Amino acid sequence: MKTLSVAIATYNEEKKLDACLTSVASWVDEIMLVDGGSTDGTLTIANKYNARIIKTDNPPIYHINKQKALDSSRGEWVLQLDADEVVTPELREEIQQITNNKQQTASMGYFIPRKNFFCGHWLSKGGQYPDHLIRLMRRGSAHFPCKSVHEQIAVNGSVEYLAHPLLHYPYDSIGEYWRKANAYISLTAQEHKEKKLPLNLFTYMEYNLFKPTVAFFSLFIRHKGFVDGYWGFLFALFSALHHPLSYLRYVKNNR
Repeated sequence: MKTLSVAIATYNEEKKLDACLTSVASWVDEIMLVDGGSTDGTLTIANKYNARIIKTDNPPIYHINKQKALDSSRGEWVLQLDADEVVTPELREEIQQITNNKQQTASMGYFIPRKNFFCGHWLSKGGQYPDHLIRLMRRGSAHFPCKSVHEQIAVNGSVEYLAHPLLHYPYDSIGEYWRKANAYISLTAQEHKEKKLPLNLFTYMEYNLFKPTVAFFSLFIRHKGFVDGYWGFLFALFSALHHPLSYLRYVKNNR
């Protein structure tokens, strides 16, 4: 049995995949990649690193393909990554201490702190660092519920925390932020439809005033996004706008 697999789902990730795979290829036992029908050079890059590739469709809830990658991994341990993430040398050493049995553990999974890059700037607050996510797990012990875009991995068993961060490069520009946000807005609007969210004045006020106000002040004040200045303000504002934009799209689609 292989010791450590990297599980990754992709769709048109040629701009960022190379850096991701470069950061792990020399020390993991397997790269398991599920591709949702990329039309760019994603698979060419994956083949360069001898990844095992499963070709499939690109479902709206992309966690479905992440789960396929987890299920198909053969390592005793699985490191789940996104194509826009990079493992640092410090994090690599910490992971190897666990997967090479240099550190005895009964834990079934590990939270990894994630450091987020927003339009040319590292965010240090606003809920963006440390952005803890379960990414390292024993094979077969974890799964994505695959019901919502906002969900996280669920682990059966005890979970601990690693110290060194995973680097995340999701948004190189404001334009890229809104291109990706558009997909999340559509998914949330679909969730509203499935829940049959009421179309009344109270709901309108909730999603266009109350929720965005709470979200903004939570990120910018409670989680100290103001420490990151202008970029912390923009991140909090853009995040808060998800609520009214998804609600208005839901309303538009149900007229």
